[in-house]
Amino acid sequence: MPRLAIYQPDIPQNTGTMLRLAACLAAPVHIIEPAGFDVSDRNLRRSGMDYLDRVDLTRHISWRAFAEWRQEDGGRLLLATTRGAIAYTAYAFQPDDIILVGRESAGVPEDVHAAAAARLLVPMVEGLRSLNVAVTAAMMLGEAFRQTGTFPPSPPET
Repeated sequence: MPRLAIYQPDIPQNTGTMLRLAACLAAPVHIIEPAGFDVSDRNLRRSGMDYLDRVDLTRHISWRAFAEWRQEDGGRLLLATTRGAIAYTAYAFQPDDIILVGRESAGVPEDVHAAAAARLLVPMVEGLRSLNVAVTAAMMLGEAFRQTGTFPPSPPET
């Protein structure tokens, strides 16, 4: 199933929100450190709530460590970026894709841009800079799950 990677997050509340999203969808998450805060339950609990224990979370100590893991894994790296060339809704997702979101304050450096198989954007009104990173992650992960048919099954009607 599609996965979410978070590059050096700056804001614990956004990271907690993305972890909660991932728990609800059973989507694996990779946090690429260093983060701008101590990646601990204490810092993530407010927005991640009691969902944190349900997240399939892998932490990578650096971009290099993540890149080495990805080389073994083989999943395509898709970068969510305001500098994207393709609208995420026009992209054909695959089940092993990894959707990467950047730092709230600075995005990702050029070498990370270069490592991406595709750079995807959320179409927006001209003149506005960007969406919240957690909102972008939700939109792109939702579309990837829709296209690949990997949403968790709905509970039976009562």
